[in-house]
Amino acid sequence: MRGVRSPLRLLSALIVVYLGAPLLAFVLRLASASRRGFHQPGLWPALSLSLSSATISLVLITLVGVPLAFVLARSTSRTAKAIGVLVQIPLALPPLMSGIVLIYLVGPYTVLGRLFHRQLTNSRVGVILAMTFVAAPFLIVAARSVFETIDQGLLDVAQTLGHGEVSRFVRVAVPVAGRGIRAGMLLAWLRAFGEYGAVVVLAYNPTSLPVYTYNQFSGVGLPTTLAPTALALGVAAVAIALSRVRLRRRGPRVAPAVQPGTPPLTAGEPLRFDVDRRLGTFHLRLVQDTPVRHVAVLGPSGAGKSALVRSLAGLAGPGVGFWYGERDLGDVPVADRRVGYVAQGFSLFPHLTVDEQLLFARGATPALAAYWRGRLGLDGLAASYPRQLSGGQRQRVALAQALCASPEVLLLDEPFSALDVPVRHELRRLLRQLQHETGVATVLVTHDPEEAGLLAEHVLVVSGGRALQSGPSREVFAHPVSPEVARLVGIVNLAPAEVVAPDAISWGGALVRVDASTFAPGTRVSWSVRPERVSLARPSGETGTDDREVSRVPGTVVDVAFVGVASDYLVAVGRSQEIQVRSSDPGSWSVGDSCTLVIPARDVTLWASAPAGAGASEGVR
Repeated sequence: MRGVRSPLRLLSALIVVYLGAPLLAFVLRLASASRRGFHQPGLWPALSLSLSSATISLVLITLVGVPLAFVLARSTSRTAKAIGVLVQIPLALPPLMSGIVLIYLVGPYTVLGRLFHRQLTNSRVGVILAMTFVAAPFLIVAARSVFETIDQGLLDVAQTLGHGEVSRFVRVAVPVAGRGIRAGMLLAWLRAFGEYGAVVVLAYNPTSLPVYTYNQFSGVGLPTTLAPTALALGVAAVAIALSRVRLRRRGPRVAPAVQPGTPPLTAGEPLRFDVDRRLGTFHLRLVQDTPVRHVAVLGPSGAGKSALVRSLAGLAGPGVGFWYGERDLGDVPVADRRVGYVAQGFSLFPHLTVDEQLLFARGATPALAAYWRGRLGLDGLAASYPRQLSGGQRQRVALAQALCASPEVLLLDEPFSALDVPVRHELRRLLRQLQHETGVATVLVTHDPEEAGLLAEHVLVVSGGRALQSGPSREVFAHPVSPEVARLVGIVNLAPAEVVAPDAISWGGALVRVDASTFAPGTRVSWSVRPERVSLARPSGETGTDDREVSRVPGTVVDVAFVGVASDYLVAVGRSQEIQVRSSDPGSWSVGDSCTLVIPARDVTLWASAPAGAGASEGVR
């Protein structure tokens, strides 16, 4: 077989042989033996005791251990870490010592032992207590590991849809972690069923199957241990097989064929916020004090955008200033804020169908689900799971899910960043339509200037947890207050220059007209102009004119890129300066062509250059 000499295959074969050979030898012995011990007295009661006690133990472990695992997985406190270590100690103790430790708690002469009339040892209760102590860590550790892998966004979305902690645990965490929990339950049950040391110390009678087997081995001999060993192997095989059987899921909950309802329209009140939070060493301090209906928060990764959205949703705790109209949402519980939250990464519940996602919100109705399913183009996908959907379809479902909660404010955390360009443009337009149709206020965080301009009337440019500029979209994009803001709003033409007159700067040896009256001649400045505001003309022999409204700068086309319906030209000026020009007239220029840059003075933005080591400079026009 190809690859049979692979070291990994050889190592795998070695462990398989080591584990399988004893079992094969036992099966051969069992088949050939004339005396197996199936008729020995006490065998079947011992098997029954082990089966029932292990099952009761598993029920107790599951009821208590799974919630504990969830709490430990979601907590980073020192107490949780200490409990996590404590839970694993029984794994390190030899089983015999586990029984001895338990005697000090439930033995006949302890407080608990006397309270229960010395019935906690040498009884079925003692067997169950011993099994539970040694087996519980297997389930708790397995469940905790899988709970830690659950995307926090799923639980956050569930909370904003009106579900409390217990509901999120039962309806989201447990189903998502189901596989790992089942594996932990199997390990715990098998460990409990096979426990000998702790059981023999705490409850020698009644006799469990492992204790019975040892008694047969030490009193009668090896032949009579064939039967209990065979039964144990059979029980283990059945348990493993049952753990692999997936219960047939009830039919997906699909909204019945009802007449789609009309979504309730909100009053379209403006919003504002004042957020001051410390997240470790990161300080988020953002204020939007101008009441507006649609705000875009624009900034690079790590600027605090997602932290802002989580704070406004209430997911980072109370105490955030957040107002919708005159209503203060800052201390309102998350489930009661009427805030829809669309997290990054399509945070859909993997175990729910599309219609179940839409009906998950508290207060969602089949009629409302039917409306949004149709409005967002999801008809025909009602019974589909997230794994069966494309990225664009998943994003539509996430948006419909939030809208089914009838929110007054929609919080969007980079909702389209993972989508391809055509789908992104389509969903942007759809969201813009929904903003007008429903009246819902929106807070959009994004790193895409085009997205911010399309979906918001007010833009907040942020970096490092601070606002660099805030104002109407048109003003921010047209007049960024610093080179850093200019870069963040997508202006690619940023260059150094020197003021030579109240109405001109020198750039690459060329004269550029601009209002520089607030700067003294000789001042080093930075300047910018949007590519689409610059045009190209055929050379006229003029290196500059007395026209104070327009600059004419000679240059050479060094690169041409066709970008859809427009062309981007890179033009060299002087020896080391370059400027980008975007034109809707493709094919007019070629690399190497001489040209004249026509730059309107009113479209030039000027800043004083920041000294070395200083922060962003203040902008001046």
